Amino acid sequence: MPDTVDKEKGSFDEFSDSYTRTMERRIRALETERQLLEVQRNKLEEERDNLKLELQKLRQPPLFTGTIQEVLENGKAIVKSSTGPSFVVVIDSSIPQGLLTPNTRVALHQRNFAILEVLPQSRDPLVRSMEIENKPIETYTDIGGLKKQLLELRETVELPLLQPELFEKIGIEPPKGVLLHGAPGSGKTLMVKAVAHETKATFIRVIGSELVQKYIGEGARLVREVFSFARDQSPSILFIDELDAIGSKRLDIATSGDREVQRTLMQLLSELDGFSPRGDVKIIGATNRVDILDPALLRPGRFDRHIEVPLPNEEEKREIFKIHSRLMNIDPNIDFSYLASEATRSSGADIRAMTQEAGMFAIREKRTSVTFDDFKAAIRKVLSARGDSFPTRNEYV
Repeated sequence: MPDTVDKEKGSFDEFSDSYTRTMERRIRALETERQLLEVQRNKLEEERDNLKLELQKLRQPPLFTGTIQEVLENGKAIVKSSTGPSFVVVIDSSIPQGLLTPNTRVALHQRNFAILEVLPQSRDPLVRSMEIENKPIETYTDIGGLKKQLLELRETVELPLLQPELFEKIGIEPPKGVLLHGAPGSGKTLMVKAVAHETKATFIRVIGSELVQKYIGEGARLVREVFSFARDQSPSILFIDELDAIGSKRLDIATSGDREVQRTLMQLLSELDGFSPRGDVKIIGATNRVDILDPALLRPGRFDRHIEVPLPNEEEKREIFKIHSRLMNIDPNIDFSYLASEATRSSGADIRAMTQEAGMFAIREKRTSVTFDDFKAAIRKVLSARGDSFPTRNEYV
């Protein structure tokens, strides 16, 4: 009997331990399931709150836009609505008073016209498109010659942006603007691109003809917005190319179109040397016809430095030939000094065209290398297309 009782007791203990382990596993599984359900519940509650917020926004009435004319006491302001009339309205208590200044765009309640929020300033899409988002890839090594001109440009634009403390120690203000003038293709735009690449500043390029608008006052408004945009994006470089399109001399006898261009010019003169500070905005102008610019535009205080960009000399032309052909598969025995002497009265753009034409001559003959004869034929072609006389040597025949 005792042996039988012990066996039964041992079997019961084994069953009890097995049942306990089974229940423990079941409890852990239920606990894990509970935690997963809690996480899922939290996600659903968050989604519910987001949907409620979206539904609340959809139920809100539409808002009017307006412009603040004057901020009054007791939390009120005079606002000119987009519908036309002006109103004395209440300012929402959640809006800091320092944000509300004249000409600030605000959102108004549809019914009581109360100011509910401050809106960002509107920008003309044309002005936004003037910003060059991708930085220029040109560097100082891409410029042949123009050492003195490049030094003066860097002192005017690059140095004040990178080392403003130097001007503070000396006690002078950096030049406000620089005007580049010279023959077409001499490298004015290339110099500006290289400086913009080195300074890492916002680069805004404006073509002078873009500021000439059809309707009265539109050109002046565009000039104001361009300078305002440059100040907001500072440090920035504002490059006005083909400045003679709006900066030509004013005449006593002019058509209505000429008078509109003159209004745009006067707004430009005001922005260049006005009462409002420009901040870290450097102005660079470029033109091929400095002789026709208005004297008011050339005086110190607007364009403090005038940099003439001449055509390259023999040594500079040789350097430009090497720069434009450094990535080409060329004959190592090419005499660049000879090519520079033959490219008479040629600009950097002309030399670039000559190197491209030399490569095209090699492609035409299914060759993988550009020879000396290709360069000579290219010089002859570019000079002929330009209308100049070209060297008449036996190797050209």
